[in-house]
Amino acid sequence: MKHKTIILTETDYQRLNSLLSQHSNLEDLENEIERAHIMSGSEIPSDLVTMDTTFKYLNVTDNKMGEMTIVYPQNANSGEKKISVTAPLGSALLGLRVGEEIDWKFPDGITRKLKVLEVVHQPEMQGDLRH
Repeated sequence: MKHKTIILTETDYQRLNSLLSQHSNLEDLENEIERAHIMSGSEIPSDLVTMDTTFKYLNVTDNKMGEMTIVYPQNANSGEKKISVTAPLGSALLGLRVGEEIDWKFPDGITRKLKVLEVVHQPEMQGDLRH
């Protein structure tokens, strides 16, 4: 199956490549980065899930809404709903836009459809191009 191109900021691309060079077991993240279109932070669409973006999503399968933030591994905290980009689900959600969906097989073996509903906070949208 051919995956569509995702968008990454230049900063995210550089940091994620650095992360990959330090770890050899991040195939999901590597696959995402390989299909990325790179843009400057100031060009990033405001409805895009970038690093450190908090967004609302709908678990379409179970009809449940949630909110999470995609973060670098050192900032991951399940209690704060901060998921590491190195987690397979984190890397799969990175680069999606509002309205886009993914099918994801969860640890319980059930594949669920997740849909991005709203970007609550995106560093680029807030003018924070250093994140």
